[in-house]
Amino acid sequence: MRHSVKSLRPISIVLAWALLVLPVSILNAEERIDKPAAVLAGLLEGYKTFEASFIQIVVNGNGNEVQETRGKLKAKRPGMFYWETSSPHSQFISSDGSKVEVYDPDLEQVTVHSLDKRVATTPALLLSGQVDNLDESYRVSGRKLGETTREFTLEPRDQDSLFVSLRLTFSGGELQEMRMRDSLAQLSVLSFNDILVNGTIDESAFILEYPDSVDVIGNGA
Repeated sequence: MRHSVKSLRPISIVLAWALLVLPVSILNAEERIDKPAAVLAGLLEGYKTFEASFIQIVVNGNGNEVQETRGKLKAKRPGMFYWETSSPHSQFISSDGSKVEVYDPDLEQVTVHSLDKRVATTPALLLSGQVDNLDESYRVSGRKLGETTREFTLEPRDQDSLFVSLRLTFSGGELQEMRMRDSLAQLSVLSFNDILVNGTIDESAFILEYPDSVDVIGNGA
């Protein structure tokens, strides 16, 4: 298997922007949620598995759309995550709870990253990782928008976080959308479709398959 260094698509962008969305309409009068971290943890803990297709839009600080991506994701507790984009470029990301692999077919390259503290707090892993200590990692606020819509905003306590703020919106208890803003004022927006919660997902779905001829770079390579 070949090992070399090529230009990489940054793991911070790939993982931190793995989950985010379009603005939700305010349906009725807003109402603050008491103990929002506990309420959000309860919602997320109910997701043993999560599958969806998505459209991801990235907007720069001037409000101009700079990228639109389409793909699919799967998540399963504890710690398993799979992310696939099909347009405009193919890319595959998988986590088994201890490491993250990123496969870029066009670059013929796989990068392997340890699931350290910085990567473990990315939005993508909220769907598959530990969520019972959200207050330790984030300042969490929440509000009700109408009878069935709940919105939560997370601000990382760690100054070295991959994002500045993250917003998750649930409708009827189902995660519909997320949006994240980074330190450069860039906004990543992701909307979910064809959502399936707590379906059966075999662990083999989180194993990346790629040719032996690709370059493998990083921890464990």
